[in-house]
Amino acid sequence: MKILLTNDDGYDSDGLKALVDSIGKKHDICVLAPDSERSGMSHSMSLRQPLKVKKLDDMHYTCSGTPADCVILAAHGVTSFKPDIVISGINRGPNLGTDLVYSGTAAAARQATLIGIPGIAVSLATYNKPFRYKALARLIADKLDFFLSYWSPEVFININAPDAPEDHEYEIGEGHPSKRVYKDTLKFFDGPDNYSYCFFMDGQVETHKDEGSDEDLVSKGMAAITKVMAHPCFLAPGKNGGS
Repeated sequence: MKILLTNDDGYDSDGLKALVDSIGKKHDICVLAPDSERSGMSHSMSLRQPLKVKKLDDMHYTCSGTPADCVILAAHGVTSFKPDIVISGINRGPNLGTDLVYSGTAAAARQATLIGIPGIAVSLATYNKPFRYKALARLIADKLDFFLSYWSPEVFININAPDAPEDHEYEIGEGHPSKRVYKDTLKFFDGPDNYSYCFFMDGQVETHKDEGSDEDLVSKGMAAITKVMAHPCFLAPGKNGGS
């Protein structure tokens, strides 16, 4: 299979390198990733400025845009092949439940599905060092056909797993997205240029860990797989869609 690897942590991230090392042993891969971190970009796209693409070699490219941009560029032939599958990650940190609204990692997988390509988002569900990606990367490579069996044209696949040593064997569980509430704080000061400067500071995340949710499965040491609707028209029936 021809697989595009991308992410939102940037081309030089260790999570992406782990996927390259693992998946590249079994499949044809091409990397097109943002040239620097684009975390929290959600499904942003570069609509009003040109995208700069740097070809490092036939299989490795960087892009000045967002994760969604990377998928669109590859699908339109910028890279050495058009992908059969898009895998986004491995993200440094979880993308559980409500995180999917904000995640650039998830957006790349969503964008793939929107244009008819199976999309998989992969995240290491920890905020703390050391970030050990090898066991999760190996799981994705070894079980890729299994994960693809969950894909359908209206969903993308989201996978989260806890940090684990290299030789760890994950148990896989299918779950549903959890609800997360972000209790961020804001610090600001007035500058001499008459602007106020505002900084979002990391706060606590409150997760509703109901049984069978992705958060619940990860807390039990499992790799959680969830199917996430990519098309808004599939979310619920109503006046403007569905029946």
